[in-house]
Amino acid sequence: MPTWSDVIMNTYGTPAITLVSGSGAEVTDSEGRTHIDLLAGIAVNALGHGHPAVVQAVSEQIATLGHVSNLYASQPVIDVAAGLIDRFGDPDARVFFCNSGTEANEAAFKIARATGRSRILAAEHGFHGRTMGALALTGQPDKRKKFEPMPAGVEYYTYGDIESFPPLDDDVAAIFLEPIQGETGVVPAPDGFLAQVRQLCDEHGILMICDEVQTGVGRTGEFFAFQHDNVRPDVVTMAKGLGGGLPMGACIAAGKAAKLLQPGDHGCTFGGNPVTCAAARVVLDVVDKQFLAEVTRKGELLRQELLKLPQVESVRGRGLMLGVVLREPVAKQAVAEAPNYGILINAPQPHVVRLTPPLIISDDQIIQAVARFADLLKGVSHDDY
Repeated sequence: MPTWSDVIMNTYGTPAITLVSGSGAEVTDSEGRTHIDLLAGIAVNALGHGHPAVVQAVSEQIATLGHVSNLYASQPVIDVAAGLIDRFGDPDARVFFCNSGTEANEAAFKIARATGRSRILAAEHGFHGRTMGALALTGQPDKRKKFEPMPAGVEYYTYGDIESFPPLDDDVAAIFLEPIQGETGVVPAPDGFLAQVRQLCDEHGILMICDEVQTGVGRTGEFFAFQHDNVRPDVVTMAKGLGGGLPMGACIAAGKAAKLLQPGDHGCTFGGNPVTCAAARVVLDVVDKQFLAEVTRKGELLRQELLKLPQVESVRGRGLMLGVVLREPVAKQAVAEAPNYGILINAPQPHVVRLTPPLIISDDQIIQAVARFADLLKGVSHDDY
């Protein structure tokens, strides 16, 4: 029987374990070991694994109508778009559906280009995807270098520092930002930064574009993370948790931005697939105000439990998107050893472990996961604590 490395391009390396099933916030590997999933497919499985309502909705939809392309309408796509517009808070906004966060950011890039202005500002250390347009927006030179030349016109500013912005003129089309930089190590924007960007954009006629690919769909305790700052961008991109585990992305645009792309300007064959939208419709139904309040509460429980560990220097982030800053640069080792302790985690930086568990994780699972994480840190730390 072929193995992963026999058939898959080496873009990810070879995974340490093979997962075969999942239920709620737990998964089982090919050796029969059960793990508490503190990663959720990198913030994708918002409602956990095998959520009954998602399973039912997807099963019924695939048996009814599986794919139509965007040459024809279907009710699930209309319902999900209407739900997102309602959450966004502007009835005149419009939605473009695609399959991933990268694709959503590509759509936003084209919206910015369609303004007729040539300059786009993006944050240093930001991450917006790995296709060429999204990669051009990604403020990490090591990720771009191999694939240069990049699409032109992107300039970079220091994340969180409004004074670092290059001079603004009437040729600046858009300012891209993440409310929390996930791939950099779960780094939230400083208080007031989003409001400052919103003000700059208003003063200069610039589009404010928020990448909510990781932070959206309730991950931070609000449906959109920008809502913590009482601002609303002109364009928001999202994916990950939206499809309930199925591949789905969306780009929401308001005002003039909603009208910039016209027939023939952009498209996506699978975008707004009825089956994926059936799952997303469940996600929107489940993630209500009470659910969001629970995300906030459980996020605080997880934070406080983590702060009790002597190996932990600090915990940053919001809701159930947390970066655990370690006193030693052992995060990568911790990831490698984590399955032996019954948890799945991620390390975007040597000192930082990223936790993005399913939003339905229970209090008991949080307590148990932190206990396992504590044992793991004891095993990989060099110092005695």
